[in-house]
Amino acid sequence: MFQDNPLLAQLKQQIQENLPKKEGTIKATEKGFGFLEVDSKTSFFIPPPYMKKCLHGDKVKAIIRTENEREVAEPEELLEQGLTRFIGRVKMFKGKLNVVPDHPQLKKQSLKAKVKKGLNPNDFAEGDWVVAHLVSHPLKGDNGFFAEIAEKITDAADKIAPWWVTLAQNDLPNSEPAGIDNWEIKDDVDLERVDMTHVPFVTIDGESTKDMDDALFAKKLDNGDFALTIAIADPTAYITPDSEMDKVARERGFTIYLPGRNIPMLPRDLADELCSLMQDQVRPALCCTVTVSKDGVIGDDIKFFAANIKSHARLAYDHVSDWLENGESPVWQPSEEIAQIVRDLYEFSLARADWRENNAVVFPDRPDYRFELSEDNDVIAIHADMRRSANRLVEESMITANICAGKTLRASFGSGVFNHHAGIKPEKIAEVIEMVNPEGELPFTTESIATLEGFAALRRWLGEQDSSYFDNRIRKMQTYSEIGNQPLPHFAMGLDIYATWTSPIRKYGDMINHRMLKAHILGKEPVQLADETVGEELALHRRYHNMAERNVSDWLYARTLADEPAKGTKFNAEIFDINRAGMRVRLLENGAAAFIPSSLIMDNKERIECNADNGSVSIDKQIEFRLGDTLEIVLAEVNQETRSLVAKPTAVFAPLEVASNTDQVAETPAE
Repeated sequence: MFQDNPLLAQLKQQIQENLPKKEGTIKATEKGFGFLEVDSKTSFFIPPPYMKKCLHGDKVKAIIRTENEREVAEPEELLEQGLTRFIGRVKMFKGKLNVVPDHPQLKKQSLKAKVKKGLNPNDFAEGDWVVAHLVSHPLKGDNGFFAEIAEKITDAADKIAPWWVTLAQNDLPNSEPAGIDNWEIKDDVDLERVDMTHVPFVTIDGESTKDMDDALFAKKLDNGDFALTIAIADPTAYITPDSEMDKVARERGFTIYLPGRNIPMLPRDLADELCSLMQDQVRPALCCTVTVSKDGVIGDDIKFFAANIKSHARLAYDHVSDWLENGESPVWQPSEEIAQIVRDLYEFSLARADWRENNAVVFPDRPDYRFELSEDNDVIAIHADMRRSANRLVEESMITANICAGKTLRASFGSGVFNHHAGIKPEKIAEVIEMVNPEGELPFTTESIATLEGFAALRRWLGEQDSSYFDNRIRKMQTYSEIGNQPLPHFAMGLDIYATWTSPIRKYGDMINHRMLKAHILGKEPVQLADETVGEELALHRRYHNMAERNVSDWLYARTLADEPAKGTKFNAEIFDINRAGMRVRLLENGAAAFIPSSLIMDNKERIECNADNGSVSIDKQIEFRLGDTLEIVLAEVNQETRSLVAKPTAVFAPLEVASNTDQVAETPAE
């Protein structure tokens, strides 16, 4: 008698309207239920039946009601779809095409699917990797979830899947741009190139590097100062701002670097050949000369000019480092002329490094982790490469060159492509002072660390501490480095200006700066200005490239470490993040990131507290772990589907023992 009763429906609607509602983001779990995350401290349980109307990541408005004496959320309105374009794997269900999203929280979500018009459904098999779009959603009034497959990425068994899938996931190109048959130099008619082919420039790169974009020359003067010349490859000699190739370069933004392979920003025949500063080959270059004092101070005699140069020696980092550090290299013996240039460059780099250590910011060395792959794309080894003498030599040369460019662009145009960093977030400054200087004994104040000089002094002080706890906490309170067209300071480097121009083969922003520096040389208006959008474009490219590199690395780590839980191999790890669920660590031997859930530290959740605000993990109110601490761990699980590692400490925390004659309890760590 109540079926289709309009009064009952009206009453139900009135009850619904009077119930409280909250907006938040859906967080799914593997067990079918989920949570409505309203903010960092507020969430509501979503029972499995209600989760069938939404997906992980959806932003929704939900009705909050009490069921079985518990507040629960029922998603009612879709505010923003969490899943739109996505990567998935084909799953055949009773002969029908389905697709499972490649996402840790959606691995069990098999979505009915069809192929886009023009594709043949018979070309898709179980496990194939595809790009798909979610086209139907229950909270939009549709009858269930439905996806459309837009393209096939690769077959299920393809060993190169990590690279192809990751590039597709981030909507990045998977090959270099096409070149042209006849590249021509298209310099401004008034631009004169100085003949510098007699100057014995040297290049120092990795042994396998082909796109060599910087060549160096230094001469130590009688007074101990250094005359430095930096020559940078000049693709803007061939590519004009209005060309199709320039549009391609801007759309790509950067060369994409992934473990084992890279996707160039420019065609390889340009990047690896015509522009590459190969030994004994004449190449167009943009050059900068400057005097650097024996105390490491950059002089005011900065001069930019166009030139034709020739590298007189193609050197490798390890060979030069061996020679500098040990007095000899087993495979490289320089001529006296080249040896003297390398010595002078090295002494220059030491002077600059010393100046930066005392006046700017120098971060402690951390290894670069590098995958060595076989021809079949299996991981042979993971190397932890530390920066050596030759790496620092080139680094100091590039930093000096970029400071010179920043000063020149600021003085000539008040504009360019600048890297900048604003230091500590304004709302966090008082918290930082309370943390590092609660008694007021140190020379840090809320006013001082808001300045470049004060921030740099704080960072130098942090670098001198025995523990990295403060450093790790303060890093989380800093702003992100940005790219923009205004000449703003770079607090993280401790520099008042910084504009990169030393990698134009690999960075589009450096191409813009080349054109502006050429305008400075000619005394003309630039043919291309750094507009307000270029910084946002480049930052977005950089973000996706970093994500892609991290995703491929996670995939390779999961492949490589899959057997370690069974072996019980012990690793040293550093804590780099703590949240309410546990802590994230980086394995020092190979760079892999792993998560340690609080339940694997201490299974009694009443005794353990993971505090994200102060970066610590406490057991029975006693701090056991802090950000920056190192500990010994074993891998508890390696999930190759989600490319995730779960670890646990080797130290075991014992259960509480009840004392025999007292109500007091004590904790005794197990031996």
